[in-house]
Amino acid sequence: MDLTIDPDELNMCVQCGLCLPSCPTFRVTGDETRSPRGRIALMRAVQNDDAPLTPEVLEAFDTCVQCRGCEPACPSGVPYGHLMERTREALADDGSLTPVWQRWALKPLNQPRLLQIGTTAMAVAQRLKVLPDRLGAPADLPLRHHALAPSATVDAPGRETVFLFTGCVMDVWQSKVHAAAQRVLEAADVAVIPTNRLAPCCGALHTHAGLGDDARARAEQLIGALPERPILVDSAGCGAAMKDYGHLLDTEAAREFSARVFDIQEWLAPRVDQLPQVDKVPVRVAVQDPCHLRHVQRVHEATRTVLAPFVQTLVELDDDGLCCGAGGAYSVLQPELAGLIRERKVEAIDRARPDLVASANPGCSMHLAGAGVRTIHPMQLIDAAISKTPL
Repeated sequence: MDLTIDPDELNMCVQCGLCLPSCPTFRVTGDETRSPRGRIALMRAVQNDDAPLTPEVLEAFDTCVQCRGCEPACPSGVPYGHLMERTREALADDGSLTPVWQRWALKPLNQPRLLQIGTTAMAVAQRLKVLPDRLGAPADLPLRHHALAPSATVDAPGRETVFLFTGCVMDVWQSKVHAAAQRVLEAADVAVIPTNRLAPCCGALHTHAGLGDDARARAEQLIGALPERPILVDSAGCGAAMKDYGHLLDTEAAREFSARVFDIQEWLAPRVDQLPQVDKVPVRVAVQDPCHLRHVQRVHEATRTVLAPFVQTLVELDDDGLCCGAGGAYSVLQPELAGLIRERKVEAIDRARPDLVASANPGCSMHLAGAGVRTIHPMQLIDAAISKTPL
């Protein structure tokens, strides 16, 4: 089967194995086919030698978290994330991956009204204690959705105006994070336009699922809806996807759009002095770097820069940024592996003995909260410090 992978990119891997310690699925299984090196060997066998797509081969591809932790570790610069995305898309197009139910489950992400109705139904089920834990929803799903309003000072002379990308699931499940982010930006004298229904979905989960056409459609929609201004993103997974539109679409317009996308911590870091000077919150905070912030965007140090003036003690985890197992929808689709991977992260958190764990990705926060870890978004922590609100 032709996976339509660029042969030059596929041949970049020299099978050295330096990626193995950085791969969460290899770490918990010890299985070579659950490693980047092993998966690339399978890609070569399928594309170059027409090897059969056995259940074992498909499972090897299906169980990749797509954390891309192997990329910084690779001395050859293998673009593993793009290889896996291309493989999953070819297999999804062939009908070998991404079943019909999963495709239908992703459709509401671009339909805000439908997503809000579904969330309200889940919130009712949660209060009746009949919502399955496997769905990974936060413990306090809202019964109603409250869209953010633009700042009153949009386009005021001498004041910068930015888009705040609110997205799909995060907008209805964790809208409090967006509200905190907007307040922090406004405290830095920045006007905010929440994207709301202008740009309801970035396509990140579609890309992970191998639904390339859907992902490209979402990207085209966003590019047309959000002109000119900087676009700030408080979800690491969404930010990574939007920064990759140049590769996804391979157009100049997409590359220009991606150049305007910033993780909110990344954008605030050089402007942190514009925020009010307040007393530090007396808590010990461990920073959990989402994979798509650390390994893909590679701007994770900005989280520390923006938190340092507001938190009494910042501590580092000792696991070199190993994945927590959330992986977009991975924790729902691969609960056993996701749980094993999470156990390693929780052990690292326990060794750091924090009061709180700051994570800049909603999927990571929800996945860790499912193991009893008290998590908070960096913007919520800064907002609480500025407003003197108890945590």
